[in-house]
Amino acid sequence: MNKQHGFTLIELMIVIAILGILIAIALPAYQDYSIRTKNAECLNLAAAAKLAVSETAQDRGGLAAITADNHGYEFTASKYCNSVGIEAGTGKIEAVTVGGATGTGGTSVTFTLTPSADSGRIDWDCSVKSGAKMSQVPGECRKNTPAAPTN
Repeated sequence: MNKQHGFTLIELMIVIAILGILIAIALPAYQDYSIRTKNAECLNLAAAAKLAVSETAQDRGGLAAITADNHGYEFTASKYCNSVGIEAGTGKIEAVTVGGATGTGGTSVTFTLTPSADSGRIDWDCSVKSGAKMSQVPGECRKNTPAAPTN
C-alpha cells in the first residue's frame, strides 16, 4: 500500500473556499469598525465643547445664557473632524466628520449633542442625522430601535 503524502487538490480547494467565505464576512465588519473609530474621534473632540457649555451654563445661570462669544470654545479641524459648533441660546453642539477617502472612509456623519439641565446637572443626548449608516456610528449615539413584532 502506498501512503498518501500531503493534501489532494480538492481538499486544498475546499480550504480556500472556506477562507474566501470568512474573508467576505469579516472585511465589511472591519471596515465599519475602522470608520466607527474615526467617527468617534469627532465625538472626543466635542467633549471640550461639552465642557465649555457646562461651565458657561453653570457660571451664567443656565443654557439660555450661552451666546456665540461667551463660552470660550474654539475648534480647529482635524483629519477626521470637519467642524464642532455650539448653538447660542441652547448649548446644542453639532459635530461633523470628514467623509470620503481622505477622511473617515465612509460618508460624512453629523452628530448633535443636546444638553438638558436638571437640578444643577447637565445631561447630554447624542443623535445622528438620518442617512448615516448606524454600524459606523459610535455606540453612545446609536438609538435603540424597537424590535420587530414576532408572530
